[in-house]
Amino acid sequence: MIAWIILGLLIVFIAVIVIRALLFAPPAAEVQTAEEIELDYGAATDHLAQMVRLCTVSSRNTVLVDNRQFEAFQNLLPVLYPEVTKTCPREFIGETGMLYHWKGMQSDNPTVLMAHYDVVAASDQGWEKPPFSGELDENNVLWGRGTLDTKGTLCGILEAAELLMKQGFVPQNDIYFSFSGDEEIMGPSAPAIVAELERRGVKPALVLDEGGAIVEKLFPGVQEKCAVIGIGEKGQMDMEFKVKSHGGHTSAPPVKNPVGTLCKAVTAVENHPFPARLTPAAAQMFDTLGRYSGFGLKIIFANLWCFLPLLKLICSKSGGELNALMRTTCSFTMMQGSSAPNVFPPEAKMTANLRILRGETMDTATQYLKGIIKDADVELTRIQGTNPSPYADVKSTQWSLVKSAVSETWPGVLVAPYMMVACSDSRHFCKICDNVLRFSAMELSKEERGLIHGLNERIPAEKIGKAAEFFARVIKKC
Repeated sequence: MIAWIILGLLIVFIAVIVIRALLFAPPAAEVQTAEEIELDYGAATDHLAQMVRLCTVSSRNTVLVDNRQFEAFQNLLPVLYPEVTKTCPREFIGETGMLYHWKGMQSDNPTVLMAHYDVVAASDQGWEKPPFSGELDENNVLWGRGTLDTKGTLCGILEAAELLMKQGFVPQNDIYFSFSGDEEIMGPSAPAIVAELERRGVKPALVLDEGGAIVEKLFPGVQEKCAVIGIGEKGQMDMEFKVKSHGGHTSAPPVKNPVGTLCKAVTAVENHPFPARLTPAAAQMFDTLGRYSGFGLKIIFANLWCFLPLLKLICSKSGGELNALMRTTCSFTMMQGSSAPNVFPPEAKMTANLRILRGETMDTATQYLKGIIKDADVELTRIQGTNPSPYADVKSTQWSLVKSAVSETWPGVLVAPYMMVACSDSRHFCKICDNVLRFSAMELSKEERGLIHGLNERIPAEKIGKAAEFFARVIKKC
């Protein structure tokens, strides 16, 4: 009798799982009618090339910063965009910040479009073409540092604005362009712009910055191209791990070697990663894109109440972006010990960069690390950091606006929310805006995503024009 009851329950359980998977179908496709944007792709490419040729490399070491390059970039924009310069007063705020104000028919629900014009360092070594050449090759691909991150975005915003202004367009609501030259070093310009807008009582309805992109083969079992739009971003923290000693000669080693102690601590952290959790942003992404996966994966995504542990295991084993979506990560990046091979260092240090999942904080992450290491000789010191950002509302008008602009510019792509695992200047705007979204307005292959901050950064010219088309549609909807 008991066996029959168990069998009956098992059949019911399997039926529920299968039925939920069968019902886990995509919504009916929306028909998008897009107004054509008549943009000069060649001019946009030339303008971005001129921007790329300026070496606006930011650094926390001010000696390494060439301020003349930053000034040249600032002076270039009025030349490239005369209508924007005539229509929008430009203010310099903070150390490198530029704020443009495009007056709309009303000021109740302003929009802020963001980008940064500083770039990370690049030398000629390892590059197929010089990193600041701004060279357009025979395949119509523009080479150079900043083409993807994020002079390309800045160019797209201003190309769109210049075009619409020439056509006599006036936005329904005020629009601000916020550009900083110190995002790569987490500099003070974006916070200064936020403080100034707050002082003026400006509360944006929408802030749109770099972040997600149009990608393919990112989500398990989904073959369609997906536009992932960040509705939040992880926090970040640099943490120093340090062990002190009395130093001394290696011929008479102490019982406890500071380097060995530090290595044990690092190994303990890597062997005990932060626990995986399903955040609301990840759940919304799985719910959206999981409906387009194969039936086997639909069984998992439609029944996370049952298969969440399996999903966590899949993400953990796959590593990369999926793993980062599900947990706080801790990556060791810097080491320092003795200056000589036969001398014990007075202290050994390692630095780690943490990316903190929503629901945790810098303080709770620090306590977790201490609990894993369990060694009072290992000192943990927070160098800098920020907590995770709030989430934007995917049911908001602003989300629908951006989603619509994406679908009109790249017909047929799937649009889904996600949590940005990197950090951007937009996190500062969460102080004055409830709907901060992160989308870089580019279709990027896995290879192209790997070029950001890497060697041979480049972008096909057609993608520069597509970005401008997207921003033109966003502006017309604001």
